[in-house]
Amino acid sequence: MLAPETPVPSLSELRRGDTAQRLLSSNQPVNAPTTPLEVAGPAASYGRKTTTPAAVPDRIWARSLISPGSSLAVTYPEPARTMTLSECKQNMAGTAQVYIKSRFAVCTAQKVVTVWAKNNGAIGTSSYTVYVRGSVPKEADRTMFFDYDITDFAQTGITGAAGLKIGLKGTVPQDWPAAATPVVGSALPVSKTWPQMQASPHYTHTLRYAPGQGTGAGAADVVYAVYQPEITSTLPVGWVGESPVTGKPFMFAPRWDAASYLRNSTGAGNPANKGGAAFSMIATLEYNSQQGAPEQAVAQHIKQAFTNPTATKPLNALKNVPGDTVQEPLHRLFLDQKRRDRNRAVAVRECTRYWGAHYTDGGKECDEFPFATTYEGSAIEEYDVHAERMNYSVMPLDGAQNGAAGNLLSGFYNANRLIDGVEDGFIVKIN
Repeated sequence: MLAPETPVPSLSELRRGDTAQRLLSSNQPVNAPTTPLEVAGPAASYGRKTTTPAAVPDRIWARSLISPGSSLAVTYPEPARTMTLSECKQNMAGTAQVYIKSRFAVCTAQKVVTVWAKNNGAIGTSSYTVYVRGSVPKEADRTMFFDYDITDFAQTGITGAAGLKIGLKGTVPQDWPAAATPVVGSALPVSKTWPQMQASPHYTHTLRYAPGQGTGAGAADVVYAVYQPEITSTLPVGWVGESPVTGKPFMFAPRWDAASYLRNSTGAGNPANKGGAAFSMIATLEYNSQQGAPEQAVAQHIKQAFTNPTATKPLNALKNVPGDTVQEPLHRLFLDQKRRDRNRAVAVRECTRYWGAHYTDGGKECDEFPFATTYEGSAIEEYDVHAERMNYSVMPLDGAQNGAAGNLLSGFYNANRLIDGVEDGFIVKIN
């Protein structure tokens, strides 16, 4: 069981002796990573996290929507909810074993290589690759879909591939709360021979949790789970080698919520379908610092906070502003209005301290980063005794651009189903 881009050795290479051993050593070991680096929430502690970042799409920067004669209005782009097989293949072509198109469209893959051997040694090889795409196609539907595609069948030399049994299974080895009960589709498990799989190579497995089984403040009703694809290859009688062999592609981290402050919180007349589903991955907020972008000034401020934090106000020689890596994400603060207000008050205090009481002249506002709507906001040291003091940046900026950035942030939260608290998170990327 190998990464999808691992080359299959030729028969002559296998007969050299050391190649077969190298192939076996690259096979999926017991302690191989199966958890993407970007997973958030309880599922992040399941299995072993990889240190290799997932592949992500080319960034699509938020743009303004302007109607003639109206004021500037901006909306954050809706995230992708589907992914084609070709997209998955194309973006898994490098070293990454996970592709995150959005929090609603994720894929992984695994190549299965069989070295066919008799007692006198290797006489052939065969291989196929299984791609698994997870998606939430509809915002107001709690059903998750996992599309399995078996592709790239290949044989070299003498093989028994016609008799090879290929098994596919999707399991839920753990969920939080443990008492929550999933509804799992019947398309899997399936076990077929190599020729049968070639003739019928696509399977769609579904998974959903009904609302009312989760936990969390603010009527969040959150259920977290691990969805683990499994691939099994079983040799026909008469061939030498370990059999059956089971491989596990990288797991998925599905999540369901019915947060009162997110979309579809009532189910639009269908309480059994209220809330929504997403993959519990660190989300990415994209801001544009280029000329003409409605949030340009805010994006430039954040860029400075990331790249030259000690030059920002308030002064702190040890300042290291979080929010630009998945290891130090930001966390949405929604439920504690008092703390959000305190974040803003501290930021205004510092703007006044450094730029004077008239810093608002010309329509300016005090912009702060990390955002006041995050737990990492300006007042964090008043709530967390372990937090670094003055580990944020403030700057007077054009009020219209500050407002545009705020609109984008609000749209980002809602479109990506960011929930309050440390079990979710996001980072900021600046173009």
